[in-house]
Amino acid sequence: MKDKIIVILGPTGVGKTRLSIELAKILDGEIINADSTQIYKDLDVATAKVTKEEMGQIPHHLLSIKDILENYTVYDYQKDCRSKIKEIKLRNKIPIIVGGTGLYIKAALFDYEFEEEQFSLNYDAIKTTELFDMLLKVDKNTNIHPNNRKRIIRALNYYNNTNKPLSDKKNANKLLYDAIFIGLTLDREKLYEIINKRVDIMVSNGLIDEAKRLYDSGIRSKAVMTPIGYKELFKYFDSEISLDEALDLIKQKSRKYAKRQYTWNNNKFNINWFNVDSNNFENTVKEVLTFINKG
Repeated sequence: MKDKIIVILGPTGVGKTRLSIELAKILDGEIINADSTQIYKDLDVATAKVTKEEMGQIPHHLLSIKDILENYTVYDYQKDCRSKIKEIKLRNKIPIIVGGTGLYIKAALFDYEFEEEQFSLNYDAIKTTELFDMLLKVDKNTNIHPNNRKRIIRALNYYNNTNKPLSDKKNANKLLYDAIFIGLTLDREKLYEIINKRVDIMVSNGLIDEAKRLYDSGIRSKAVMTPIGYKELFKYFDSEISLDEALDLIKQKSRKYAKRQYTWNNNKFNINWFNVDSNNFENTVKEVLTFINKG
């Protein structure tokens, strides 16, 4: 068991963090964050970053390691995560990777090769439709969705750094570690209900104040504008929409994000899915533990 890595996947709000902590306590593990937004300091409420109280003395890695003005790439995460896996194993502990950024997990655990980015252009002033047209000019075989701004920009930066289209790059499907992929899922209606309530809880926990501090700072870096929550509230602060409209937008985007997470994870990983018992989460923990121990 000590040679294995446990990976916990699933849509936003499903209980990944809670499961990771429970498993770490029982299996003598340490947790590695795989959420691209939780890498940054000062982005806490909107990113649903685990609190010190929730950690329960379990070591957590790659949380709040970068300033919001710093750039942090998938290439950086690949190096950092692999380094943490090695460190944790040397302590004879079990690495438990948890988070919603599937590309980070793919890059860390599979034979994904990245050319270190020499530079990244700023595309903030360019519409997504225009960016996609730019991508088609340099990569006519791209399979990236025209609305996926994040991946379009990544593909453009890849071309700018390598002078090669991203679609020519071979898919990396060789798993480099002995990893168990655990997926948490819920009935879609139940999940959406939890996501909606989660946003309300975030508001109670200081989401609006956190967003206002960032708004007043004038910082509009990639770190600030990527998570769902800040840019929607910025529209409220700019008097473009009401607070209720901003919160409804956050809920709507969070639900859509959860749907995309399901699709991406199912296409990229061999996941063992578990239905979450929302009435008694301990049942879910026991079920997952039984499966892991059998492996």
